[in-house]
Amino acid sequence: MSIPKDPYMLLSFINTKLRDDFDSLDSFCDNYNVDKKEIEEKLQNVGYKYISSENQFKA
Repeated sequence: MSIPKDPYMLLSFINTKLRDDFDSLDSFCDNYNVDKKEIEEKLQNVGYKYISSENQFKA
């Protein structure tokens, strides 16, 4: 399964997966074989940052 390319679809997809299936962004990235820095940069470009204590991206 590939992850969405659009940053807002990606945001929704990742936050849902983090809430339902993964305990960290690292485990999500390992499972989907994606680069953590790339994800963080893509979402940072639209105003979202990963908050590890909440295990989600927030504005």
